[in-house]
Amino acid sequence: MSEKVETKPNALWENIKVIAQALILAMVIRTVLFQPFTIPSGSMMPTLLVGDYIFVNKFAYGYSRFSLPFSPNLFSGRIFESEPKRGDIVVFRFPPNPDVDYIKRLVGLPGDRIQVKEGVLYVNGTAVPRVPNGTFNSDYAQDPGQDVPVYRETLDNGVSFDTLDQSPVSRGDNTREFIVPEGHYFMMGDNRDNSLDSRFDVGFVPAENLVGRASVIFFSLGNDTSFREIWKWPTNMRWDRLFKGVE
Repeated sequence: MSEKVETKPNALWENIKVIAQALILAMVIRTVLFQPFTIPSGSMMPTLLVGDYIFVNKFAYGYSRFSLPFSPNLFSGRIFESEPKRGDIVVFRFPPNPDVDYIKRLVGLPGDRIQVKEGVLYVNGTAVPRVPNGTFNSDYAQDPGQDVPVYRETLDNGVSFDTLDQSPVSRGDNTREFIVPEGHYFMMGDNRDNSLDSRFDVGFVPAENLVGRASVIFFSLGNDTSFREIWKWPTNMRWDRLFKGVE
């Protein structure tokens, strides 16, 4: 007497539905809640390092067409809009080419006057206080940054963060005064002498271009290690940065 395993004719269809539901759920989470990003350059050192993988909170500022996959031009402006705060680390679409994502720190709100003089950030005519806070060494080959001076800055709303000052004579150390237009924001990298930001080609960032606020580092690989080089993970993992909040 033999035993036969009865196969339901709709088993394949059930599996397809489960996979489809999982994909839809993943798309909803990515579109509405959190989206993963990787840090490709050193412009936000020492706060974010090359090889950091972060989650971006997409509902922090509401939603624009750039919140959706492929950025379909379904509507203009933002819905469920919430105002960003000075000091937030923001992922946004590069205004000259909205297909490219940038990540910088928001230092200027609409109506603010922003200027850098002798390496010091001024907001509405007042210098942002900064104090020396040691030195920084990078494990990123293209931007070694050995013993780079670190300065702790504190904005008027209490947000405090470290910045790098690699050179006292970089082209971004002295700028004209920028007046941030309504509906726009002024962004700067924490690596002040090695960041293409609103002082340069980025310019003012429209509110519509905001994607979300950097939330947490969930993974981090040093020494220019590719995510695909799994065999290098144990020796190049930055264990102290896993699940670290972004500030």
